[in-house]
Amino acid sequence: MSEHAIEFLRGWIGEKVHCQSSQARIDKQAETLAKECAAKAAEVGIPLEDIQEEVGDIQELIASRLEEAAEAEESQQASSKAAE
Repeated sequence: MSEHAIEFLRGWIGEKVHCQSSQARIDKQAETLAKECAAKAAEVGIPLEDIQEEVGDIQELIASRLEEAAEAEESQQASSKAAE
């Protein structure tokens, strides 16, 4: 994948992917964000195939990042409660 495509994907995910609480919400949000990402990539001239060649299914990647964000949020909340 081109460096331009990698930079685009990293920036886009960082901007759009935020914590979700349930798996159903994560799956739905990942689907929506994957479509949005593909459209935005096309707008800036990056073929979806370039991204998928490097990372595979972008919906799965986004779902994974959403799950990581949810786990980090839960961990942070647990730490805050323990400190009280």
